[in-house]
Amino acid sequence: MEATDRSVEEFIAGVAPAVRQRDAQTLVALMRRATGHEPVLWTGGIIGFGNYHYRYETGREGDAGAAGFAPRKAASTVYLPDGVGAHAAQLERLGPHTTGLVCVYLKDLSKVDLEVLEQIIGDSFRAVTTGTFTKRARDSAVS
Repeated sequence: MEATDRSVEEFIAGVAPAVRQRDAQTLVALMRRATGHEPVLWTGGIIGFGNYHYRYETGREGDAGAAGFAPRKAASTVYLPDGVGAHAAQLERLGPHTTGLVCVYLKDLSKVDLEVLEQIIGDSFRAVTTGTFTKRARDSAVS
């Protein structure tokens, strides 16, 4: 993903439906607190916060976004680069959501525990920004 020069505020103003726009504004404030970074609009309509360097045992390495979300039509997608498995216990307390390998899908933030969500995002951010991240998301389940 690459940063764009487009304004995050302008992007959010064009988000539909209205619940997604409201949730995007809430997520920007929440992620600012959780990461200490300002939002940047990346390609693909993702609002990102910070970045990190990864290096896998295979030798593959690169840089990626450390936290982010995308206000999609069906749900807001929150990205956890260390994988949702690393946050299984917290996700049980979050409220209504579904998950993928690195994604948490939220249809309405007013129905989830925002303190838990902020904690999850902050923990994920710290996990990937402390040095070089060496785990793949699928290997990050809690032991």
